[in-house]
Amino acid sequence: MPPKILAFAGSGRKQSWNKKLVRIAAGGARAAGAEVTLIDLADYPLPLFDEDCETERGLPENGRKLKDLMLSHQGFLISSPEYNSSISGLLKNTIDWTSRPVAGRPPLECFTGKVATLVSASPGALGGLRGLVHVRAILGNIGVVVLPGTISISKAHEAFAEDGSLKDGKQHQRVEQLGAELAAFLRKLLA
Repeated sequence: MPPKILAFAGSGRKQSWNKKLVRIAAGGARAAGAEVTLIDLADYPLPLFDEDCETERGLPENGRKLKDLMLSHQGFLISSPEYNSSISGLLKNTIDWTSRPVAGRPPLECFTGKVATLVSASPGALGGLRGLVHVRAILGNIGVVVLPGTISISKAHEAFAEDGSLKDGKQHQRVEQLGAELAAFLRKLLA
């Protein structure tokens, strides 16, 4: 059975560079034999996490849908934009809601033991690298094994061709390779 990978960007913007980047990584994972589900977090709007809201209304429907998607996949491909040297509010809010316990289920069940690869694209000179440090720390603290390989695409506003590929062929190959490496790691883990 092929490994299942959930791929998404931590940006809701329609023409997001991180959405383009995660598509490239997902293509590499698919070419390596993984079953990849590519989602757009904009399709799963959530209120800002608030325990009072959770107490009054429970886990929002889109939080449950995302949690179920995460539970049904062994790995994550995440492309995270950098906002003010950190993680985007959309990605953090998604993690906050999906990490909430559900009665009768183990805490953090949709994160514990999962494996992730992180990539980023940003118009800045570091390509979102500072934000990935925070994403890596958050995921590690909730039980996700984050693979060491990563790439941060700087000057993202100039880096992509019209078709969504990276203009730099070596960068494009490296992003695909990261997707393939996640697929290979999961295949070994599941054997």
